[in-house]
Amino acid sequence: MGFDIMSGLSAFGGGMLEYLVPFLFVLTIVVFFHELGHFLVARWCGIRVLVFSLGFGPEIAGFNDRHGTRWKISAVPLGGYVKFFGDDAASTPDRGAAAAMSESEKKDSFVHQPVPSRAAVVAAGPLANFVLAIAIFAGIFMIVGKQTTTARIDAVQENSAAAAAGFRPGDLVVSIDGEKIGSFSDMQRIVSVSSGEPLKIVVERDGKPVTLTATPQLKELKDNFGNVHRLGVLGVSRSMAAGDIKTEKVDPLTAVVMGAQQTWFIVDRTLAYIGGVFVGREAADQLGGPIRIAQVSGQVCHTFSACMNLTGVLSVSIGLLNLFPIPLLDGGHLLFYGIEAARGRPLSERAQEVGFRIGLAIVVMLMIFATYNDILHLATS
Repeated sequence: MGFDIMSGLSAFGGGMLEYLVPFLFVLTIVVFFHELGHFLVARWCGIRVLVFSLGFGPEIAGFNDRHGTRWKISAVPLGGYVKFFGDDAASTPDRGAAAAMSESEKKDSFVHQPVPSRAAVVAAGPLANFVLAIAIFAGIFMIVGKQTTTARIDAVQENSAAAAAGFRPGDLVVSIDGEKIGSFSDMQRIVSVSSGEPLKIVVERDGKPVTLTATPQLKELKDNFGNVHRLGVLGVSRSMAAGDIKTEKVDPLTAVVMGAQQTWFIVDRTLAYIGGVFVGREAADQLGGPIRIAQVSGQVCHTFSACMNLTGVLSVSIGLLNLFPIPLLDGGHLLFYGIEAARGRPLSERAQEVGFRIGLAIVVMLMIFATYNDILHLATS
């Protein structure tokens, strides 16, 4: 095992530049738009922004804008932050210093803003990630187009869920549990998250509707890059006949709708996976960290559209992660603001400090666990 891990790490290190450049490209775009969301809403609320940083640690390069904000690139490119006036210590302000501010300073201070304004500034980061993802997916649909294959069955595997349900080659899937199916991908999306759950599937056979009941089987599948995914499968393959494949570009409005649908699918699938981990239906070893993201970036980013698609997926993931009600994340701040609005006053400094320590511990443990998964993934890939 030790040799396998070292071999995997050595192979990863050998292609470091190949992984690092696309990883930093993707991550920088996502982080920039996340922080830009915080920045723009803060400016709109009249809050003074002291620093806009891409990365952490020592400054490499930067400049001051006409409002006094320091825009900079820092040495450690694994994230970024926006620093507001009056919000100096990890978003837990010094209340003594805040109370000593003059009236003019209070107008510019983050901590003296009403709860709705502070909540809007915090929520703007994740919201910007979702908007970015929708824009990216919509752009891909408009420029590259959407290739679809009809949900027609070409072959049925022996001893599969589809075989047990009575599927036949040539069947065209029309709906699943009452939801209309327009393509083979639509069918895959539903089936992949429905392992162990019976599905009522209507197919068109010889021009007539036939209702079948199939229960997808949970299986481990490897993608083209050797990554293992646990998904529900029926055991059918799609028809690749000329009449069943089409590529079409879409108008801007339709593209935006499709981009929003794609974004929601990622959110829904992520939440379903997390719920599955808690109930024991899914394995937690699919959680990945920076190493996994870097590896996937190097594997995927061979075309600009593929790289941008990965950027969209990562943007949704980071936006969703930041909305979790964990102190230290944006969702934790929103939780505290909700409590403040309900109580009519903020939590005590002691309560907030304890909350942020708990949040820090949770985030650190998740990072350690994700990195452990990444290393094991490298060892077995």
